[in-house]
Order: sequence, then C-alpha cells, then structure tokens
Amino acid sequence: MSTAPSSEMTGVTSPAGPEPDQTPPRRSKRRVLLAGGAAVVLAAAGGAAAGAYGLFGNPNPPASGVTDNAAPTSLATVTQGTLTSQSSVSATLTYAGQYTVLNHAVGAYTALPPVGRIVRRGENLYWVSGSPVVLLYGPVPVYRTLQEGLSGTDVRQLKLNLIALGYATRAELHPSSDYYNAATATAMDKLQKHLGVTQTGTLPLGQAVFLPRAARITSVLATLGAQAGPAPVMQATSTRRQVTIALDAAQQSEVKVGDKVTITLPSNKTTPGVVSYVGTVATKPSAGAANTNPTITVDVTPTNPRATGSLDQAPVQVAITSASVHNALIVPVNALLALGSGGYAVEVREPGGGHRLRPVTVGLFDDADGTVQVSGPGLRAGQSVVVPSS
Repeated sequence: MSTAPSSEMTGVTSPAGPEPDQTPPRRSKRRVLLAGGAAVVLAAAGGAAAGAYGLFGNPNPPASGVTDNAAPTSLATVTQGTLTSQSSVSATLTYAGQYTVLNHAVGAYTALPPVGRIVRRGENLYWVSGSPVVLLYGPVPVYRTLQEGLSGTDVRQLKLNLIALGYATRAELHPSSDYYNAATATAMDKLQKHLGVTQTGTLPLGQAVFLPRAARITSVLATLGAQAGPAPVMQATSTRRQVTIALDAAQQSEVKVGDKVTITLPSNKTTPGVVSYVGTVATKPSAGAANTNPTITVDVTPTNPRATGSLDQAPVQVAITSASVHNALIVPVNALLALGSGGYAVEVREPGGGHRLRPVTVGLFDDADGTVQVSGPGLRAGQSVVVPSS
C-alpha cells in the first residue's frame, strides 16, 4: 500500500529520460533528501498511477514556502558558470620554521633580546661578556673556528654572508670555492670592525650563529648574568607567514601542492594562499583530543603575507580549491533527491506552474558553498528547483 501524495504530487508518472546515475555523491556528509518510500511515491506496475498532468503536474501548485509531505520548501535557481571544488578546514596562522639557537661563546650573558624581536643578517642576537654574537644565514650550524687555510661548506656559507653584507665582491671571494683564503680574512676583518670586536681575520667559535633566515624570537631560555655555555639560549621562528593544517589523513589525495585556497582570518576578512607542502607521514592525535583520526600536516603560503597581520597561533578557516569546471549547471546540494530506484533527480518548477522530477547526473561538489554540478535532459540555467526551506 503506497502513501498518498500531497497536493503537489497528484498525477505521478515515472520520470522521463535516461536511467539516473547510480553513483551516490562521494562525501557522506552532504545533506540529501530521500525520494523514496513516503518522501516521493514513484509509479509502480508500469506506471499505473500516472495522471493527466504528468509528474508533479498539479495545475494549482502551492506557493513557495508551503509544506509538502510535512517539509517546508522554497525555490532556488539553476545557474551556469564556473564551479570549484572546495573543502573548508580549520587551521592555524603562524610563522614558518622552528629554530633553537645554541650558544658556543664563553662568559656570562650580558644582553638578551626581548620576545618578538626580529633579528636579520649582520645584526646582533645577544651579548656574552660584552661581546656581540652576530646572526649570519646558512643551513650549516657553527661547530668550529673558521680561519685561513680551512675549507668546507661552512666556509662557503660564511663567504656568501660576507658578500651579501657588502664586505667583499663575488670576484674577490669566489663563492663557488669553499676555501678560506686571504681575501676571506680581509672581509672578515671588515665585519669584525663593524661589530666593534678585535679584528683577527678569523671567525671564532661562538662569535656567530648561523640560521636559515631572519629570526623572530619566540622565547628566551638564558638568564642575564648566568654563565654562558654550549646550551640553548633562545628559540625562534622565521618571519615568513604560514598557515598550518592538521588534515585528516583520509583526505590526503584531495589536496596537492599548488592548490589555491582562501584563508578566512579571525577578523572574518579573506585573503588568498597556495598549498606549499603536503605531508606524507600520518600522526595519531594525542590522548584526549577531540579528533581521533590520524592527520597529516599541510602548509599554506599566503599570497599577500601582510594581509594576514601579525597574530601568531591564531585559528583560521581555509577553503581548499582542488578542482574546477567551467560552464557547469549548478544547483544547491540540498536540491538533490535520491530516487528509490537509484540515482538522483531535482524537482523542477515548470513555466506553467507544474512540478516535474528531472533525473540528473552529479559532477563536482563545492563543499564550502554547498553547491553541486548537475546535468540531465531538460535541465537548463534559469529554471527553478525545489529546496528545503531554511
């Protein structure tokens, strides 16, 4: 025994057109209205229940907002244009890089920087017994005194710093060479004169710290007046803005380096960015965490870093664009009706006022906007489709 249709559902026939797509939408979280059983009664026994007006062909359909099968509805317009597939995830706005500054100078700490200070190449990080420890750029940490006659990668990165600071030219130091020659010693004398320390032409162990780039001090571990030794003195980050996402590992295949994103800041302003790193090692959340699924790290580089302000560890939302399609017919996701026989349809309001189910094939989803690409016979831009009222 079938359920009696409402005033909009008189004259039910089987929907015309090809067999509806049998593949369900790929994400279970989407809100889909069931169109089988009591929700929509499809004709059985060869369409014996067909009426004179066609499917949903009531010549006096109710106005928008009325209840159909106890569910209030309204109308949405089928649009045509570019649809992007977006997933919205929570993220953290911060600074890239985490550095621990190790001290090798001997003496007592006589000056330390405040948290938040930014120190760049050639500037002093801190002071030991009244002598400055200068920041230089490079991936190789300091581990020995550099002097004439030595060679190595650490020598080459010192020469690049002396050139960048203007104490020698590339022709004088030959940066492709890793040999500490007399010209390197002369340039080192100039740096030491600028620092106000004894000019020896050598770089003593502890007179400089090498970090990959400018340092933003996040914490100071040493204490003024304490004896300095081979131990951490401070922690820092780079000055490069970054958004970090702990992405559910199951979604790794949906994100790739180069994907464009939209970052929603705590002020609710938006700014664009690009995925710069997608992790390959999943991490299990700590005990007691709200989300127990393994996650991977995804880094996003803001296109306009200044637009992100200076907040650190700030919560933001990121809409990741993983695909797009042009000239697509677009409807709200909640316009989709799951047919009892499989596949999907939308309920279209015809020009004469009647309603008709039109089978559709679903394409790309935009999770962030709640829309979906559809295609099917008789469907076109400008038509009105039924959606649940909010």
